[in-house]
Amino acid sequence: MRYLPIAAAVAAFALAGCETMKNADTGALAQAGGSAFKAMSLSDAEVSTMSDQSCAAMDQKNQIAPAGSRYATRLTQVIKQMPTTVNGKTANYKVYMTKDVNAWAMANGCIRVYSGLMDLMNDDELRGVIGHEIGHVALGHSKSRMQTAYAASAVRGLAGAAGGVAAQLSQSQAGDLGEKFVNAQFSQANESAADNYSFDLLTERKLERKGLVTAFDKLAKLSGGATGSSIMSSHPPSADRSSRMQKRLDAAK
Repeated sequence: MRYLPIAAAVAAFALAGCETMKNADTGALAQAGGSAFKAMSLSDAEVSTMSDQSCAAMDQKNQIAPAGSRYATRLTQVIKQMPTTVNGKTANYKVYMTKDVNAWAMANGCIRVYSGLMDLMNDDELRGVIGHEIGHVALGHSKSRMQTAYAASAVRGLAGAAGGVAAQLSQSQAGDLGEKFVNAQFSQANESAADNYSFDLLTERKLERKGLVTAFDKLAKLSGGATGSSIMSSHPPSADRSSRMQKRLDAAK
């Protein structure tokens, strides 16, 4: 997964086509550029506020497994020994009822697991993937991903949220931002760092780490036909990540 540089995002809009440029208001374009570059300096508080609103919008769009359901009950068991806070934010775990194979976490502690992923993974594998997503938050990757999503959203819509980036977003703006966050890609270095974070987290909590290996094996088998799932669009490939986790596991014995 890799990020689209913010400056490149602005340039991409400029190259989007003559018709778009002809119909665009000059002041609006200037505002779009300013909003995109503002994304680079979003504060932790601003990112947290935008994550709150984006996560709420995503929850509105998706069917959440109700308390007491098979999926919600299983997730509660899986995360029993996983972190309850990430970077000082309360971890909020929920299941989206969808066949997509995915999971993600925002800087505000919003952690979402898709039922399609739960159907594919056993409990150890699921903990490995969740640990990976928590790693993205703990290591600051999710903040950068939201900055990138904000830049892309500001460019496409020509204007950011009225009154500044921390202002209340409309439902559609928050939903658009959430979708861009979920579909954005992390860099190879970020993915590897999050893998290692999960391995270390599981080690620290004396949880089974083999699931990290077998989870990536399963994703590798599916990756050829996968579409629309950020967890399946990883760089390096899942097979390489599995091999790297196996080497760490062998070295720890």
